[in-house]
Amino acid sequence: MTIDCSLTVVGSINADITATTSRLPAAGETVGGGRLSRSPGGKGANQAAAAARLGARTRMIGAVGPDSDGRAMLEALRAAGVDTDDIAEATAETGTALIMVDAHGENQIAVCEGANAEVSLDGIEFRADEAVLTQLEISLDLIVELANHVPGFLAVNAAPALQLPAEVVDRADLIIVNECEYSQLPQLQTAKLVAVTYGAEGSALLQRGEQIAFAEAVPANPVSTVGAGDAYCAALTIGLTSGLEPERALRAANAVGAAAVEVATAQPEFDRFEMYLPTLD
Repeated sequence: MTIDCSLTVVGSINADITATTSRLPAAGETVGGGRLSRSPGGKGANQAAAAARLGARTRMIGAVGPDSDGRAMLEALRAAGVDTDDIAEATAETGTALIMVDAHGENQIAVCEGANAEVSLDGIEFRADEAVLTQLEISLDLIVELANHVPGFLAVNAAPALQLPAEVVDRADLIIVNECEYSQLPQLQTAKLVAVTYGAEGSALLQRGEQIAFAEAVPANPVSTVGAGDAYCAALTIGLTSGLEPERALRAANAVGAAAVEVATAQPEFDRFEMYLPTLD
């Protein structure tokens, strides 16, 4: 199978500052012995980079600041093959995520939105033959605007978990959440199509609250889970919009997510999407 997918990602672009420690600290606790790294991130940018590396024609709509982090984030996206022409330069500093990762790949993240608060759709056009993928690290007003203006397939990664306006739930062709987010958003039981990830247990597709497909997780040796969900979102959107049956799309997305957890960076290299399909046969 050769994929033929045009994908526009509307979302956040962050500089990730990551401390890797043996374990995550409890409230008020200091854990020493950490290793510090700085890398490209942001749920939107992670999804765009993954989609482009998987072989989709990908453009990114977002904003960065007039600073060195902004320039570095643009360079990273271009290196991944993402069209960055619609990324604006904001007045605020580039968004930043402060991340802690333990020896098992579990994480804690605090996000400072910065330029992401200035993402705009002014002058942006969407085609009926392109899919659009977005997340909740940009304003809900912008998500509503997408729901009203995107003519083609619209996928919403409802993370971090926030109550979605009814028009977004009704309009979205696909909503992607993890198990915890799904439990926090009972409104999703009426959505057209919801993908729920269960970590090491796999993932499922639910139609109006009824499960229509399930795929077991692909075994992996986790290093960091920071970008795995974003890679999963990109792969699932590509799979479904390329005509894969629901279970095959889930299994391919699980394979991509498993590949992502074995790499420390939030924007890892990937093989083309087709390379993840032999695991399904």
